[in-house]
This record gives sequence, structure tokens and C-alpha cells, in this order.
Amino acid sequence: QLVESGGDLVQAGGSLRLSCAASGFTLDSYAIGWFRQAPGKEREGVSCISSSGRTKYYADSVMGRFTISRDNAKNTVYLQMNSRQAADTAVYYCVGNRIDVQAMCTRASDYWGPGTQVSVSS
Repeated sequence: QLVESGGDLVQAGGSLRLSCAASGFTLDSYAIGWFRQAPGKEREGVSCISSSGRTKYYADSVMGRFTISRDNAKNTVYLQMNSRQAADTAVYYCVGNRIDVQAMCTRASDYWGPGTQVSVSS
């Protein structure tokens, strides 16, 4: 089971870090992806990271603002969100899979989770 945390309400331009922690299994053999869904919009693959952490994928909408990282020793993957925009408001959720990170992140409709709410006020 993956558990997301860190969601909050922040002002535009602010920063926030989300965490995705594994419970009951180890993350180190899985690629992990962060996805989001905003009201009335399709699910979007935000960022995905390979099991080793060497390969990362970012959606164009967050490139240069968000950073994905992982600490396999802590069994956790992080999403650092900087320069937040109102368009970043969504439920963010993480998913694990054993596939290529680009393939994973571009198939957002295949994945869903309870997630954590992130809201940005302008």
C-alpha cells in the first residue's frame, strides 16, 4: 500500500513537498509515479521516477518547477513542488509499477488512488 501525505493550501508561488510512503512492501524494485486530477479535468501524469532513481519523467506543465526524488532506505518517494500555480490545484496520488517511467506517466487513465489534496490560492 502506498500512502500519500503533505497536501495543503498554499499561496501561488509557494512551495510544498509531498511524500509517498510504502507500507507492507519495499519500493526499491518499483518505478513510482505521481499523478493528479483536478475537478472537471482528466488525470495527468505529473512525474515518474525509475526504481534506481536515475531516470525521471516530468509533464511539460511542471517541468522546471517540480522535482521528484526517492529515498529507498526510507521507502519513500517525494515530489517537491515549487513556484506553485492555481492550475496545480488537484488531488495528487502516487502509484507503483514495474514499467518504463515515460510509459507509466503517459498512461494516467490506468491509475488512481485516494491521494492528498493540494490547493493553491491566487
